[in-house]
Amino acid sequence: MTRMLQVPRSRGAVSGLLLVLLGLWGALIPLVGPYFHYAYTPDSAWALTAGRVWLEIVPGAATFLGGVILLASASRPLAMFGAELAAVAGAWFALGTLIIPLWPAARTLDPGSPAGTTTALRQLEHLGFYTGLGVVIVFVAALALGRLTVVGIRDARLAERGAPVAEPEPVAAGTTTRPISTTGTTAQGTTTTADATTADATTADTTTGRATGTGRPGSLHTFGRWLVARR
Repeated sequence: MTRMLQVPRSRGAVSGLLLVLLGLWGALIPLVGPYFHYAYTPDSAWALTAGRVWLEIVPGAATFLGGVILLASASRPLAMFGAELAAVAGAWFALGTLIIPLWPAARTLDPGSPAGTTTALRQLEHLGFYTGLGVVIVFVAALALGRLTVVGIRDARLAERGAPVAEPEPVAAGTTTRPISTTGTTAQGTTTTADATTADATTADTTTGRATGTGRPGSLHTFGRWLVARR
């Protein structure tokens, strides 16, 4: 049972790598995006605000950590924890800007507004910073969880290879053990029956020979004496 909790590291390699890259994007894009005119206000690089820290950098770091755990862990429960951590961070990316206005204590966490000059660019900024990024992270994490919850043939084979070999039961001193073989028993039984049949046939022939006198060395001499007495 313990062996079934192990999983090949290749099982979550691709998903873990994608989550690492997505986490780096989510945590760094608000700081370096203004260099490429892709940003939320304030439109200045490496400017830290409470909204950027709690709505982008923290969930990005959580996604990065979940991806590293999923990428490096050979334990099924630990790898699943990494995928779940990334899924929660992705959900916060997608829903954080909607939940913050409903939470009085967090109303000061201003996410800002898209700094794009066109409608298409502003929509792309919203997708790349929050909603679209969160949906992609949740999808990759859910895919990894689905793969980890299934016990495949390869997992069963690895568990069988690593299972301890059962020790033979102790045998009392002076006791001889032989393997039980159905084929051998049948063959021995057949040989015994054939030998018994041959012995019975030999006994019957011997008895008949004694009764008739056939095969005895003195039978011809006795018959000659009987003929002389008749004369």
